Amino acid sequence: MQTKETKKPVELLSKHLFWDIDPTVLEWDSNKKTIIERVLERGSFEEWQYIVKIYTLEVITKTAQTFRTMSPLDLNFLATISNTPKEEFRCYNTRLLTGQHWIY
Repeated sequence: MQTKETKKPVELLSKHLFWDIDPTVLEWDSNKKTIIERVLERGSFEEWQYIVKIYTLEVITKTAQTFRTMSPLDLNFLATISNTPKEEFRCYNTRLLTGQHWIY
């Protein structure tokens, strides 16, 4: 019987997380950034628990620190549970180049 760590991500995570990717080709190591980003954005708490067991909180935090964008809710959650200042995340320090719409 396979353990969680030897099963493919598609067997443990929701297929809707990878709607634009063929989930059968995902691997835990080579697609780490994509998997972490999708679970943070749209995953359930159970999926979050799976990736913490597989990657560890430290690895997830280091990977998320390289993301260009992250919702404020996800950023606050990860910064709080990892005890990492928000300023250490790239998405916190990088502003989007597209501006807001004018309100007339």
